[in-house]
Amino acid sequence: MVRLMRPNDGGLAPTRRGLLVAMAGASLAFGFPRELEAAMDPAMPGGVPRSDTGLAFEPTLWFAMDGNGIVTINIIRAEMGQHVGTALARILADELEVGWDKVRISHVDTDLKWGLMVTGGSWSVWQTFPVFSRAGAAGRIALIEQGARLLGVEPSDCVARDGSVAAGQRSISYGDIVRQGTLDRRFTAEELGALPVKPASERRLVGRAVQALDIPPKTNGTARYGIDARVPGMVYARPRIPPTRNGAKVNSIDDSAAKAVKGYVTSIALDDPSGTVPGWVMVIAESYPAAIRAAELVKVDWTAGPTAGVSENDIQERARQLITQPDVGTVLDTGGGDTAAAFKVARTTLEQSYTTATVLHFQLEPVNALAFEKDGLFEIHTGNQWQSLILPTLAKALGRPERGIVMRTYLIGGGFGRRLNGDYAVPAALAAKALGKPVKMVLTRADDTLFDSVRSPSVQRLRMAFGESGNVTAMEHDAAAGWPTQVMADFFMPKGQDGKPFDPFAIAGADHWYNVGAQKVRAISNDLANTAFRPGWLRSVGPGWTNWALESFIDEAAHHVGLDPVAFRLRLLDGSGRNAGSAPNAIGGASRQAEVVRRAAARAGWGAPLPADTGLGLATSFGQERDMPTWVACAARVHVSRTSGIVTVEKLTIVTDAGTVVDPDGARAQTEGGALWGLSMALHEGTAFERGQVRDINLDSYTPLRISDVPELDISFVDSVEVPVGLGEPATTVVAPAIGNAIFAAVGARLRHIPITPETVLAALNRTEG
Repeated sequence: MVRLMRPNDGGLAPTRRGLLVAMAGASLAFGFPRELEAAMDPAMPGGVPRSDTGLAFEPTLWFAMDGNGIVTINIIRAEMGQHVGTALARILADELEVGWDKVRISHVDTDLKWGLMVTGGSWSVWQTFPVFSRAGAAGRIALIEQGARLLGVEPSDCVARDGSVAAGQRSISYGDIVRQGTLDRRFTAEELGALPVKPASERRLVGRAVQALDIPPKTNGTARYGIDARVPGMVYARPRIPPTRNGAKVNSIDDSAAKAVKGYVTSIALDDPSGTVPGWVMVIAESYPAAIRAAELVKVDWTAGPTAGVSENDIQERARQLITQPDVGTVLDTGGGDTAAAFKVARTTLEQSYTTATVLHFQLEPVNALAFEKDGLFEIHTGNQWQSLILPTLAKALGRPERGIVMRTYLIGGGFGRRLNGDYAVPAALAAKALGKPVKMVLTRADDTLFDSVRSPSVQRLRMAFGESGNVTAMEHDAAAGWPTQVMADFFMPKGQDGKPFDPFAIAGADHWYNVGAQKVRAISNDLANTAFRPGWLRSVGPGWTNWALESFIDEAAHHVGLDPVAFRLRLLDGSGRNAGSAPNAIGGASRQAEVVRRAAARAGWGAPLPADTGLGLATSFGQERDMPTWVACAARVHVSRTSGIVTVEKLTIVTDAGTVVDPDGARAQTEGGALWGLSMALHEGTAFERGQVRDINLDSYTPLRISDVPELDISFVDSVEVPVGLGEPATTVVAPAIGNAIFAAVGARLRHIPITPETVLAALNRTEG
């Protein structure tokens, strides 16, 4: 599967910066002084082990330096192939003025001192940049002060460069300073917040090519993934998945046939106070192959939950019903304006509906967890993207305080948002508690799919009002889907203009930067989706479907008023009013989005003649939400076969303005990976619910993009010194609408559902030609 070539930061869309700051707290962000965890056991999870020379200088909880000048930087973000440690470590190392060869990284276990531990929404660099910059600056200042004392000069006479403090012709290495001096400089949180950091012109690691620090363990076999975890005396578990995600109850278990399997131990129905895995039966064996075989023979009689008969069509019909009810949902604060009045006096109006199918994660490493109690501490060994979310659930399931539970960190073989929901840790922990011994649970591919936190199917209705000369006077956008945050993290839900809470990760992208006059955005929770399955965050999250509808509709609106789609977008991206942008994250506002549109169109040859049945389509986005916009535009060139309906994507041209690009190679990799997944979901990926469960449970019928379908990619970035924002997901959001718009440009057929299949293309062609 092509998606595995370029893993990303995760699937969760960003929330409000203030909420993050409030949750993490200034003391946690800068925590001076604190003790570090013990040096990482080389036999334990991946990452780069710490130096063995001892830790002597630790001005912040984020890094420590030993007597050889080796710097170990603590990373709280999950590593799933995106080299997040490399990207973040260089931020701190640049400010610290230490050579890259002296840098090590440590992916840490859970501890309240780290604050909010979450990896998703393209947050990692954006959140970490200010914290690590000032932590590095603090270390540099302390080293300069102590180096000056050892050299017998004033700190103002010294400079730090490449791991040394120099005054004129004399210098002393950081390692020597650590060995010879007593470094006791401390900073308050206020002092840290006021520390100056380097101007962009003086950066030596940020934005430069360096080798990823975790390549050696990943290539020599020493990196440890969750699926590699093991301890002496453990048993293996494979679950029997109940017929519904919620509400199932076990009536009886017949394991008589399983007893013939060598190594089979027992089968237990889980008692889960947290309600995470109702109706689960764990089949226990001495080996994983035995657990797999035995589970096939164990017969379980269930009482299914109330959604046992639910279909994809039922879920979508419920969404359509909710959209027609004007008082349902939450209205976002988009600057006001009376859309109803504007529509009443409009010269013309346009209304369309768009839908998306259920999408699966299908990450390479199926979910797994090893759990056991040791010395009064309950240990969970697994890869996870949001440790801070699942710890309270584990505490409730186990009936013990959070401080009595620790999650050991491992590399992740593909996250894409699936491991933001750490529900898979719960059954392993409950089984270990029940048996009184270590239990390692590994799901098969089919089990993993049935237990997936899928991207909800969605229905969206968009309306636009036009005045004189095709000027847009109002726009409404209603979006209905399952809300993952409502189900799993309702404390992350802000309130809308009408005072009602909403899931920002299920509507981000709809509150766009176009000037459309009066604007109304309504987010609607599909209650049937929320109960039929556990909605999840999947790479690009809300904008994966909101931008499909928005940018398809903008294209239709351009044709409605007889304007070129690029020219129409540029007219609306005028940067006026609330779209002017603001410091620190959105300086320039819509004018920066307009620039990536211009560049993408120019690079793709917009307006040039194309062969028959070949078209160029464009779409743009701001990536996630308005608080941390990543401006991106994609031009897709496609060929459409009028006989087979097959759409061949020949080239994707993507231009991105992500502010300061910290890791150039990682930025390109993230953009390529995001674009390819966007292409995969546009033309290939999608399943449907049948009788309460997803139809496709393996890769024989669920067919993501294959290597032979990968188009030419033209990826470029706008040079910028603005705040670095996210790159893991923005490219995913623009590819599908660009393809849909290109199909219309090629053959005049408009598609309003993804995935776009040959059958739907032929049907659209028949409608057009008819």
